[in-house]
Order: sequence, then C-alpha cells, then structure tokens
Amino acid sequence: MKIAVIGTGYVGLVTGTCLAESGNQVVCMDIDDVKIGMLNAGKTPIYEPGLEELIGHNTSHGRLSFTTDMKAAVRHGEIIFIAVGTPPGEDGSADLKYVLGVARDIGKYMNGYKVVVNKSTVPVGTGDKVRAAVASRTKHKFDVVSNPEFLKEGAAIEDFMKPDRVVIGAEKPKAMELMNELYAPFVRTGKPILIMDIKSAEMTKYASNAMLATKISFINEMANICGSLGADIDSVRKGMGYDKRIGFEFLFPGVGYGGSCFPKDVKALVQTAREHQVDARVLKAVEEVNESQKKVIFQKIVSHFKTRSGAGSRGAKPLAGRKIAIWGLSFKPRTDDMREAPSVVIIHSLLRAGAKVTAHDPVAMNEAYKIFKDRVILAEDSYDALRGADALAVVTEWNEFRTPDFQRMKKLMRSPVIFDGRNIFSREELRKMGFTYYGMGRT
Repeated sequence: MKIAVIGTGYVGLVTGTCLAESGNQVVCMDIDDVKIGMLNAGKTPIYEPGLEELIGHNTSHGRLSFTTDMKAAVRHGEIIFIAVGTPPGEDGSADLKYVLGVARDIGKYMNGYKVVVNKSTVPVGTGDKVRAAVASRTKHKFDVVSNPEFLKEGAAIEDFMKPDRVVIGAEKPKAMELMNELYAPFVRTGKPILIMDIKSAEMTKYASNAMLATKISFINEMANICGSLGADIDSVRKGMGYDKRIGFEFLFPGVGYGGSCFPKDVKALVQTAREHQVDARVLKAVEEVNESQKKVIFQKIVSHFKTRSGAGSRGAKPLAGRKIAIWGLSFKPRTDDMREAPSVVIIHSLLRAGAKVTAHDPVAMNEAYKIFKDRVILAEDSYDALRGADALAVVTEWNEFRTPDFQRMKKLMRSPVIFDGRNIFSREELRKMGFTYYGMGRT
C-alpha cells in the first residue's frame, strides 16, 4: 500500500518506519528541512533503540523516503497519517492548529480518494474538525479515521510490530477495509483490531493513559503513607500485584511520571471534561499527586542534611555548598526524552537551595545541557558524577545503575548517602556496607 505520514516526530517516524518494514511504500513528510536532511543522511533526530537500523534497512530497499514536499506526500499516499504535535495550551487543552493545518493542506493537494488518519493524540471530536478542514479545500471523496498510538518510548518498535490491540475509529466500510488490510500483518498472533466510532477511539487513547497515570499516582501515594507508618511499600506492592484484578504493571513507586504523554493527556482530558460540564475529580487528584511526588526526594534530601547541619548558617540552608550527584535524567529508561521529567524538578529545587549538582544519564546528556547549560556538571561516567558527592539521588532506573560497584562508590563519595528514588537497591545490603539509605515508601 502507498502510505504518507505527515510529521516525523516520535510517533510519525516510528509509524512510518514500521509500516515500511511490513512492505508498504511509505513517504514521511516534515516541514523541518534540517530533520529531513538528517533522515536522508541515515541519522535519526530522536533516540529509540533499533530505530536507526530499521530506517536504514527500509530506505536502502526503497520502501521508505523522506521529503519536505507536502504536495508530493499527499499525492503519494492512499492512506495519509497525521502525526504532528498537539502541544498543551495554558489551560491544559490540546492545541489543534498543526493538526488542522495539515488537514487543510491534505485537502488542497488531494488527487483522488484518501483515508485521512489521525495518529496524533487529539481530543474527542477532533475527527469532525479534521473532516471539515479537509472538505474546505477539496471536492474529492475521502474518509477520516482515528487510529491512536500506544507506543512506549524505549520499546516503541516492539509495541508497533506486536501490538496488544489496534484501535480504529471509522464510519465507512471502505476505510475500515483499508485499515484492516494495513494492520493485518501485525495481528497474526490473534490480537484484536477493534473497530469503533471515531469519538470512542479518540477517547480510548486518553482513557488508557489516564488509567496508567492513575496507577502510578496511586502507588506513589501508598508509598508515602507506608513511609509514614513504617510499612514497606515493596511488600505491599507484591501483596496487591498478585491479585489478578490489579496486576503488577505500573505498580512501582518512584518520583512521579513524566514524558510527552501522561502529563499532557491527563491535563487535556481534565480540560475536555470541564468544557462539557464534568468535574474530573479523580484525574485532577492524579495530576496533583504526581506534581507533589516530584518533590518528595528533594524533601528527603533537605531533611537528611538539616538534621546533620546543626546550628548556624548552614542550618538555615542545609544544602548550601553540598554536592549532590544525580543518576538518571530522562523521564524513563531507554529514551533521551526529558519532557516533564522528574529530574528537572528535582535539580531545579537543588540548585535553588544552593546545592552543586553533578549528573549522569546514558543517553540524555545533550537534552540535559539544553535545559541546564553550565548550571549542572554533566559527567560522562556515572562514577565520575560521584566524586566528592555528599549524596547520590537515583532518579531514573536505567539497567546499568542496578548493580554498581558499591565499594567504589563509597570511596568516591564524601559521604555514603543514597536516596533511591526507584527502589532499585537492597536497603539491607547497603546499610550493612555502611551507606545511609533512603527509599520510597521504605524506612
């Protein structure tokens, strides 16, 4: 099939590449000529394991190409995916100007029947707006489809190639038939293609992300209660997770969720509900808990050093001059994405408190420099970040942080204090080795 993907951000690039991998002829279009130049040179503008190799394989076989020419892309594609950004407005609502702008351009350049697919995460009712935008510029026949993405950063290719389900919101048989044909190679193991109305498909995306965000905020709140009561959240989590109605997925306490999806989508759904006179009380609490959770590890650091500072000027500002090492900057492992990352909140809080910060992340160093410039020392090695540190805060649970050389760490640090924001270390073993250890929901 001939496919066009408008937008080569995270969703568009993964979608286009994976569809080419299944044998389709795919053209990915973007107005950013620098990004398209990189892609045509065999380089990816985003970090996603395995993506660059997959792009190279499909471009070399002529199934995948990149262009800045909207007209050429539209005329190529029988199915056209809209995969541009929907940035949040000041009130949390999704800004549709890019989506609707692309829809008008599709209408302008159409040369026959097209299926126009909303791949971007968009509020309920956007399908109607896209249909009106396309129709305002063309007399050709077309159908609008909602096909929300469920890609986890760091595992996006696996998620696309082997989905749990494919959700398609469509109203016309021809569009349903074409979308079924497109996705058939990805569901041969028996996973379902769920056909529904467009508004339900749009809502499915928001509801799914909101549910996952709710599980994260819930377990974080339970961890905070456990920490106050002397209970162990890890034991509680296991006692909950073996109940098959609850499960273990997204039931790990930490420093809060971040990234490009959960924060934006929860806010957008709250705003959509408000616009329709519904008070989304649970979702507002989810958001509130998450924002508070990003500050918990900083509060633990302050409390620790306050009790050890004693009287005097440092007692009033216990972190002044302290060197705090940070392991993990991206909002989750296997990505360089720092959008809404808890590390950003934590580091800004440390800097305002007068601390010196050294940090390391396996892949997010360039993104971190864009945010902090020279205010943070970015160490190329995780152990280098520990030299002379008064404490270490583990913020992102990269695999390479899970079994470090603790004796080496103890020698490098000024004081052996660890704030484990992801509970990846053994509290008992570290305390036996002479470390002062603080976890999440553990005493």
